[in-house]
Amino acid sequence: MRKWLVILSLMLMCAATPAVAADGDASAEEEPIDVSGIIFEHLKDSYEWHIITIGEKDIAISLPVILYSKLSGWHFFMSSELEGSDGYDGFHICQTGAFAGKLVETDYDGTEVKPLDFSLTKVALAIIIDGVLLMAIILMCAAWYRNHEPSDAPPKGFVGLIELVSMMVVDEVIKPGVGKEYRRFAPLLLTLFYFILLNNLMGLIPIFPAGANVTGNIAVTLTLALVTFFTVNVLGTKGYWKEILWPDVPTWLKCPMPLMPLIEIFGIFTKPFSLTVRLFANMTAGHSIILALTCMIFIVARMGPLIGTSMSFVSVLFMIFMNCLELLVAYIQAYVFTMLSAMFIGMSRVNEEKKD
Repeated sequence: MRKWLVILSLMLMCAATPAVAADGDASAEEEPIDVSGIIFEHLKDSYEWHIITIGEKDIAISLPVILYSKLSGWHFFMSSELEGSDGYDGFHICQTGAFAGKLVETDYDGTEVKPLDFSLTKVALAIIIDGVLLMAIILMCAAWYRNHEPSDAPPKGFVGLIELVSMMVVDEVIKPGVGKEYRRFAPLLLTLFYFILLNNLMGLIPIFPAGANVTGNIAVTLTLALVTFFTVNVLGTKGYWKEILWPDVPTWLKCPMPLMPLIEIFGIFTKPFSLTVRLFANMTAGHSIILALTCMIFIVARMGPLIGTSMSFVSVLFMIFMNCLELLVAYIQAYVFTMLSAMFIGMSRVNEEKKD
């Protein structure tokens, strides 16, 4: 992985610098590189999957668009039909405002209205791809255990790595966090861990079918947090709800003014909020820094061959360092999300813990 990153970075550096060396005087007249536009273009979701740009030609995978409009009913077409400023079939991608980047249509009074959007976007397709890949990995590991006896030697290679990581997560995260009922919730928490880890790692690979910013999409992190939210509150014991609605504090703090119950109820909703924002913010920040360092190569290349080459080399080193750091962050964020989810679930198992 590191060797691949070095080769890719050096290719970018070499591609940027000679162009300036051949025509250094014209560099000042070139349009400035829109760094923020490049970063946000990568981070946001889209109706197509851009692969590469060759010259002035963009190579992208067209995705199906499925819309329901209150004005004109159902619409089915491919995203390639949206090329051009006029859009397609009365729909166009909004450039500004609350609906920026989303498909909208113009109402009778001239206002932009957002239809119900069931389209298969880049992030949605990436989730399907990563989900299928995760199932393939788990089924491959299950096949190994199905063909071996418990008395056989432990697995080696990739299956052994999955077993090692799974045992570590169960023994160090799930078991201490949940308590004696950890076996009941281990499958769910392990699924969350591996799903987040795989999507984090796939987001660091810049070529299809990887490269989508899945865990940097707040809708995805919110959905993952809601899984923990409903698990905690739907499966919470009577003792858990007693501590929320009638906590063990002086009576004047809960009656007649239910101060502590209100604080506890507020805490119910802050937990999934913290899970959502933590994962979203960390992964978005990591992608932004890597993209900014990549753009720096092309920015300094316009300063001349000497400065461009030296600063591009520094940018490449920083980019390699950040990619290696992001590999660690990808694991840490999956670990932290699972650990906090396990703790929240353990806090909802009040009765069982007191009986033991």
